Amino acid sequence: MAASDAIMAAAPDMRSRAVAFLARRHRLRAWEALPWLIAIAAFFIFPDRMVFGSQVLIMVLFALSLDLILGYAGIVSLGHAAFFGIGAYAAALLTQRWSWQEPITGLAAAAAVAAIAGAASGGLLLRYRGLTLLVLTLATTIMLQELGNLFRDLTGGYDGLPDLTFSPLLGLFDYDLLYGHVNYLYTLAVLLVLFFVVRQIVNSPFGQALAGIRENVARMHAVGSPVHLRLLTVYTISAAVAGVAGALFTQANQHVTLGVFDFDNSAGVMVMLILGGAGRLYGAFVGAVIYMVLQDNLSKASPQYWQFAVGLMLVLTVLFARRGLLGLIEDGARLLVPQRKS
Repeated sequence: MAASDAIMAAAPDMRSRAVAFLARRHRLRAWEALPWLIAIAAFFIFPDRMVFGSQVLIMVLFALSLDLILGYAGIVSLGHAAFFGIGAYAAALLTQRWSWQEPITGLAAAAAVAAIAGAASGGLLLRYRGLTLLVLTLATTIMLQELGNLFRDLTGGYDGLPDLTFSPLLGLFDYDLLYGHVNYLYTLAVLLVLFFVVRQIVNSPFGQALAGIRENVARMHAVGSPVHLRLLTVYTISAAVAGVAGALFTQANQHVTLGVFDFDNSAGVMVMLILGGAGRLYGAFVGAVIYMVLQDNLSKASPQYWQFAVGLMLVLTVLFARRGLLGLIEDGARLLVPQRKS
C-alpha cells in the first residue's frame, strides 16, 4: 500500500519531466538554420547549377522519408523506391492522361496515392521483421516495376512518359528547365514544410513510442503499445513523403520512366542515410548532398568506376563512423565543448 502511494505521489513529477523533455526536443536550435542558409546561399553562388541543386533537394526529401522509418522506427527497407516511383507516376499520369497540370495539387494527389499504397502494402509487410522484411520490400518494388512494364500502354513501359507539361507555379512562375531556378526554390519550399512536419512527428510522444519500438519491440508489446498500428502509421506517412519526392522529380524533369523503381534508387537512398547518419533528421541532408556531389563529379571523371569511390567512402563510414558523418561531428563537438555538470 505504501509503495503504491509513493508511485501515485511521484506520478505528477514524472509527467512534468516528460513534458519538459518533449518541449526541449521541439525547441528549435540556432544551428538548425545552417542547412537552410547553405541551401539559400547555393542559389546565389551556383546560379547555373540549379537543375542539379533541385535533384539534390529531391534526394534529401527522399532520404528524409526513409529516415522516418529506418532511423526512428527501425523498419529496414530495400524497396522504398516503390513509393518514390508511385508518386512520380501519379504526377505524370495526372497531367498526361487526365490533363491536371497544377503542380501543388499534383503533389497532394501523389502523396495520397503513395500513402494508400504504403498502408495497403504495410498492412502485410510489417508483420515481418529483419531479413524477411528486407527481401519482401525489395520484391514488392520489382513486381511494381514489372507491372508497370506489363501495362506499357498506361505507363509508357521503359520508354516512360516524355514531354509532360505543368501549369506555372501559383499561376505566375513558369518552369525553367534550362536553369532550374523556379524548380529549386519550389523544391526547397516543399522540403522545408515537410521537414518540419517530420520533425514534429519524431519529437512527439508518437515519435518517442517509435523509438521504443525500434529499441525493444517485445517490451513495447508488454506495456500494451499498439506496435503494428504505430508502425503502419509511420510507414504510411513515410510513403506519402517519398511520393511527394517522386512527384517533384517528375515535375522537375517533365518526364518519367520505370527507372524510378530501380533497385539503385532504393540502395542509393539507404547509402545516403548511412553516410549522413540515420535517426538524426539532418543526416538526410548531409548524406544526400555528399552522395549526389560525389556521384556527379566522380561519374564525370570515371563513368565506369565512380561507384568504387562511393563504396570505399561507405566502408570507411561504417568502420570509423558507425553513427554516420553527423554522428562523428556530434562526438567531436562533445570533446571540444565541455559538458555541463548536473
